[in-house]
Amino acid sequence: MESTQSIAGSVRAVLDGWAVPYTWLEIDPSFADTAQFCEEYGHTLEDSVNCILVVGKTEPRRYAACLVQATRRLDVNRAVKRLLGARRVSFASAEETVALTGMQVGGVTPVALPPGMPVYVDAPVLGRTEIVLGGGDRAGKLLIAPGALLAHLPGAEVVEDLSTAPPAA
Repeated sequence: MESTQSIAGSVRAVLDGWAVPYTWLEIDPSFADTAQFCEEYGHTLEDSVNCILVVGKTEPRRYAACLVQATRRLDVNRAVKRLLGARRVSFASAEETVALTGMQVGGVTPVALPPGMPVYVDAPVLGRTEIVLGGGDRAGKLLIAPGALLAHLPGAEVVEDLSTAPPAA
């Protein structure tokens, strides 16, 4: 697998090849996690989209990437189980994520994932004008229109019930 330094370059090369307009945001890696990033750089949680790697524990193990707004919760126990056709599903560990994608948690992006990996996009993501996504490593983020990205993502599927709203405070 590529080093995390070159994965960000691969992500940008893929986007350039697709001719998808995007803005590359150089960031301090210590602010890569969503809440810290939003606070430090002035982006909203509604526009911040997490790319979460999940794994179906049924053999053979199946992985998928899920795109969900930071204000919502991925519905692992119902939606992801159904999509993967697995009895048990969990979040992939940080070690699994790096081994499979070459990307560190806090920088995972749906661009440049391993071939054949499904990408499930929570429907509300498409309601945003622009979203902020991981850039492949913890030192960069992508600012991109979700529709333009989705039009080029191999294996992407919009899912109506991929997430739930968090409980009221």
